[in-house]
Amino acid sequence: MTVRRVQGSEVEYGIAVQGQPSANPMVASTHVVNSYAAAHGLTRRARWDFEEESPLRDARGFDLSRDRADPTQLTDEDLGLANIILTNGARLYVDHAHPEYSSPEVTSPRDVVVWEKAGEQVMRRGAELAAQVPGAGSIVLYKNNIDNKGASYGSHENYLVDRAVPFDAIVAQLTPFFVSRPVVCGAGRVGQEQDGSVHAFQLSQRADYMEVGVGLETTLKRPIINTRDEPHADPKKYRRLHVIVGDANLAETSIYLKHGTTSLVLAMLEAGFLSPAPALAQPVVALHTISHDPTLTALVELQDGSTMTGLDLQWHYLEQARAFVAREGSDEQTDDVLARWDSVLTRLGRDPMECVRELDWVAKLSLLESYRDRDGLDWDHAKLHLVDLQYHDVRPERGIYHRLVHSGRIERIVDDAEVLRAIGEPPHDTRAYFRGRCLSTFASEVAAASWDSVILDLPGYESLQRIPTMEPLRGTAEHVGALFEDSVDATAFFRTITGR
Repeated sequence: MTVRRVQGSEVEYGIAVQGQPSANPMVASTHVVNSYAAAHGLTRRARWDFEEESPLRDARGFDLSRDRADPTQLTDEDLGLANIILTNGARLYVDHAHPEYSSPEVTSPRDVVVWEKAGEQVMRRGAELAAQVPGAGSIVLYKNNIDNKGASYGSHENYLVDRAVPFDAIVAQLTPFFVSRPVVCGAGRVGQEQDGSVHAFQLSQRADYMEVGVGLETTLKRPIINTRDEPHADPKKYRRLHVIVGDANLAETSIYLKHGTTSLVLAMLEAGFLSPAPALAQPVVALHTISHDPTLTALVELQDGSTMTGLDLQWHYLEQARAFVAREGSDEQTDDVLARWDSVLTRLGRDPMECVRELDWVAKLSLLESYRDRDGLDWDHAKLHLVDLQYHDVRPERGIYHRLVHSGRIERIVDDAEVLRAIGEPPHDTRAYFRGRCLSTFASEVAAASWDSVILDLPGYESLQRIPTMEPLRGTAEHVGALFEDSVDATAFFRTITGR
């Protein structure tokens, strides 16, 4: 039993140009990505390889036709937007109207925190550099999920799962888990309903934008369980669970538990250990109900007519995880995730404010309530919406989250030195190491790359040479680290690794 599995995150950032409310966000996002690329010598490096992508393949056993797909689903098309690969193995690009950072593949929840935090630093620096472009204006980025005009953008998680697990079992077990997960990893929001027309606080920024239980969409009719079947790995061995229901978190404990608890549930699912999940009568309604109740006492109905709270549902999974660990054993990080999960749920049950140093939604609510008490503000007051937004500002001198960290009011899990290294260095225990080292060592010979291949343009070869990386746990530092050190050039490296 372990939280270790191949996983990662993708975060779209909110973007604004100060003093220019009508500025084109696509142009501003392009400035962010291109400015970062130019400043770090990345402008002549590899393009993203779209050849192996299949965003319209559905886990329920069919492919959606391209003429029926929304244009936002066609992520395998090169639209000519800024799109670079970083030496840490991550992807930095423009996703329609937002800059996005897709982390490299890692194998633990703690490493997700490290490389996602590295992404925050990349984005912050990109915005600073973009502001120096003539005519670009002062660009501000927000690690959040809503623009307060009715639109939402994603913070996605990815987990590789054993292909043998039936997708129906994934839906049955993960639906109540994801519905209740905002009590631990919600980012907090002023306003309820998509347009914020109900003046109140809620746990999650994404919850009100989930409209169906299961589906392939990510931008329209968003589902609790996304069915995209695009593993970016050996499809006979792996399924990639693409999770779109989560919030963009800043608090490290929220990120850590989001990935750690999900990894535990998936481990139990793969082992066939889980007892039948509490089947929700109306999953979408339940998600909204739980998110809308910061007292954590709201009841949601099950198909058998009984009721549970969001905390009850989380306890259901935690108790099974503890039983599974008792049977199978665990490791240090798994024990830590279990202990933090237990501690957080226990304290949330007593008084959510006991978690003010660890969870985004609690930290934000505490701050907002202090303004309400001091100034007598109702939830419709513009100042509260401004504080909500400012919490997510990536600038350390302006972002409220960062100021809370600086003053010691938010608990950390990783340290700054780890994050700074991760800006330029890939994780050592996945194929991201191979991708990142190719880019840093053989920059001029890398023609393209993707999650599952690196393509080299080598002298003496008539065509481009593709090196598949379909196994995410190969291409590690242990596997190829010495080869990078010993190869005099990219051609020698290629011949050694392929025998061609």
